[in-house]
Amino acid sequence: MPYAFTLDPGEFFAFGTEAEQIDKCKEWGLLSEKAAKTKTFTYKGNNVHLSCHIVGYVDKMTAVIEFDNGQRHCVHPSYLKEMQASGFGQKTAASSEENSDPSGTSDTAEQSDVPTTPKDAEPAITPKSEQAEQAESASSSKPPKAETAPKPAVKKGKAAKVELPEDKVKMSATIKEFTTVPNHFSDTDDEVVIYEAVSIEEPQAELGDAWSSYSATLKKLELQVGDKIQFEAKVIAKKLTKHPVPYKINNPSKIQKEGS
Repeated sequence: MPYAFTLDPGEFFAFGTEAEQIDKCKEWGLLSEKAAKTKTFTYKGNNVHLSCHIVGYVDKMTAVIEFDNGQRHCVHPSYLKEMQASGFGQKTAASSEENSDPSGTSDTAEQSDVPTTPKDAEPAITPKSEQAEQAESASSSKPPKAETAPKPAVKKGKAAKVELPEDKVKMSATIKEFTTVPNHFSDTDDEVVIYEAVSIEEPQAELGDAWSSYSATLKKLELQVGDKIQFEAKVIAKKLTKHPVPYKINNPSKIQKEGS
C-alpha cells in the first residue's frame, strides 16, 4: 500500500557503491567513523514506524530514503538521526497530547490567520481588482514593446546539455584554484580543488570548470595552480557551494601530472 505522506525526490544523486553510501552517512553522523557497512534505519513520522534504507541525496541537507514498498521520501539527515533514538516516538506523542484541546478549539486557533467569511475577504479583493483594471487600461495605451520580452527566455532554454557517462572515464584538467566551502556537519570547512579546461577523452566532451575534494591523494602530488593533470574518475552534475562550478569529479585515480 503506498504511503500518502511521501515527498518524491524526483531527480537525485543515487549512491553508486556501498562505500560512497557509508562515507555520506558518516558525514551526516548517521554512522560512526569505525562503521564498515551500512545499516537499516527507522523512519518515525506521520504516525508510522517504517524501516528504510538511504539510497542517495538531493543536496547536503536532503537525504533520500526508500521504504520496503519501493517508495522514496526526502528527509533532513539530522531529523532522521533523531528518529533513531528510542524515545523519539514518546516525545512526539507527549507533545501532541499537550497541544491537543478536547473542546476542539485548537483547529480553529491554527486557522485564525485565514479569513473565515466572505465579508472578510471582500475589502481586500475589491481594491486589488480595481488596481488590476487600471493597470490593464494603462498598459493597453502603451506601445506593445512587452511582446518581444519573452524571446530571450526562449533562446536560453535551448542551451545544450552535456550527457555525462555513468562509469569512470579518462579525463584531463588544469588546476584553477584551491579553496574551502562550508560544511554544515562539521566545525571545519571542506578543502576543494577547482579545475578548468576539463575534458573527457572518450566519449569526447568539454566540460569547462569542475571541482573535487582536496583529498590526501591529491595533496601528495603537491599540485600548483596551472598544473595540467590526467586521471580516471566519475563525474556528476553537482554545483559547488557558493561557486558557479556545475560538475563534481568523484574519486580521481591514476593521476599523472604533465611534465613530471
